[in-house]
Parts: sequence; structure tokens; C-alpha cells
Amino acid sequence: MALVSEAEVALKVRIGVALGSYADAGRFSAAVDRLEETGVDSLWISELIYGSLVEPVVGMAHALARTRRLKVGTGVQILPGRHPVLVAKELASLAALAPGRVLPAFGLQPARVEERALFPVPPGRRGAVFDESLELLRLLLREEQVSFTGQYFTVEGASIGPRPAKPIDIWTGGSAPGALRRTGRLADGWLGSFLTPAEAGAARESIQAAAADAGREIEEDHFGISLAVVTGADGTDGVPESLVRSVRARRPDVEPSALFALGWADARDKIQRYVDVGLSKFVVRPAGDVATGAGLEEFLERFVTELMPLQN
Repeated sequence: MALVSEAEVALKVRIGVALGSYADAGRFSAAVDRLEETGVDSLWISELIYGSLVEPVVGMAHALARTRRLKVGTGVQILPGRHPVLVAKELASLAALAPGRVLPAFGLQPARVEERALFPVPPGRRGAVFDESLELLRLLLREEQVSFTGQYFTVEGASIGPRPAKPIDIWTGGSAPGALRRTGRLADGWLGSFLTPAEAGAARESIQAAAADAGREIEEDHFGISLAVVTGADGTDGVPESLVRSVRARRPDVEPSALFALGWADARDKIQRYVDVGLSKFVVRPAGDVATGAGLEEFLERFVTELMPLQN
């Protein structure tokens, strides 16, 4: 059954997958091949530097080269601390090699405190650097030649080569008021996380208000959220303690189970509730380790049967 209530009939619901721990280099290729075979809409690669997970740009290039249909995005990649000209060059190259299948989403800083020093910016200026980076990045992807003088970046006559035939949509994450304003002013879409449906709906309204203040408009179906699913669970038994700790660290004010799905039935219910408040793009990830081939196969089999029919 498709999620096409009267209020949201115009929204194109799409549900992609983040592989969690299965995105390590030793298992990534087989996972990508399986996503392509099963017809999953999109793969999203997180940026976690310390550990075995593939780096997002390398992973995107590898996945796009192995597939013909699968879209691939970053969920999310850190932008402040990288030079936006280099980021623009990477995205333009990927888009030229795989038109229409590159889905970049950027965030303010790593979730892991120990990784933040790897993306250096002037103290107390990370938000301002993010804003300027987004502004310059958008110019580079849309104009043939760019001259730009900002507080943090200056370029003269910069060109990254042929621009994508269709401009790449730049999405951002984050749920703080400043992050929502940034999305409205500078981004093309929003990928949230750790928010209840009501909170996500309010965030969407804040983004649209900020866009209107800036004389812009975010497309109605460019709002999404990342959702962890505790597979094989219909109650609290089997919920990874690491997931509970992560949720409580981010959102100590909310009951953890409100921010992830306890099994596939709960995932369907939560997705419907997000759609009801205007979200239409979803990144579903296993809450825990699918460390064996059988674990991934079971996750994807249930994903295909339980969630893919919700697309319209």
C-alpha cells in the first residue's frame, strides 16, 4: 500500500538504506550489489572516520561504478573543515559519471567528539564557516566561473569543469534553530534525525519559513529523516544498549523508543506519521550489527517486503 493520503498526495515517498556496520570495506561491495539487485531506491553512507567504515566519497564512487540504477548519498558528510572547491569538484565529477544519482547531504560537525579536531575551523566559527562553504559550493556547481571573496574563502575565476546538466541538490542535516535557518537560506533539502514526527513537522515549517524570509522555497518533497529499525523486535527486548545510549546522549528529554522503530510494523507506523507531517524521504538503517551475510539478507528481505510497498 502506498502512503498517499489526500493531504500528502503530491509527495513522492522514497525509502533508502544506510548499511550501518555492514559498510566496512570488506563487505561493502557485496552489500551494494544486493541493493541494486533488490531495487532499493538509494544507499546512504555515513562519515565515521575512526573505524572500518568506508569513507563517503570513496564509497559513493565505488557504489556508483558498480550499479546502473541505485542512487547514492552521504548521510551526512561534514563540510566545515573541507575546502568547498575540492568538494564541488568531487561532486561534479561523480555527477558526470553517474547523472542523477548523486545525493549529497552535509552536516556541521562529527557526532563523535574525538573526530571533531579532524575538521579544523576557527574557534567558535563553525556555523559561519558552514554557511560560507555552502554558499560557495552552490555557486561552483551552478556557474561556469566563480570569483568569491568571503571571510574564510577567496577564489578568483574558479572553474571545476562542466557543470552537471541538472544542478545537484544540496541537503543539510541538523535540528537546532540555526541549522534549520541554514537549510532554509542555503540548502535544497533537509535530512533530520533523532526527532519525533511532531518535532520533524515543526522543523519542516521552520525551514520553509526561513526559506521564505530569504526569498526562496524548498521543494515540498525535499524533507526526510533517518530512522533506525530494531530488527526482529516488537518490544523492548533485543534493543541494542548502544542505540539507547546514543539516543539518550542526543535527546535526554525524549523516551528513546520514540526515536527508533521497534520492528517492521513500528517502522511502517512511524513512516506514516512522518509522512502525515510532510516528510517523504527516509533513510532506514539496522539498529545494531548485521555482521553476517545472512543478517544483511534478512534485513534487506524484510525491508523489501515491509517498507518498499510504502513508496508511491
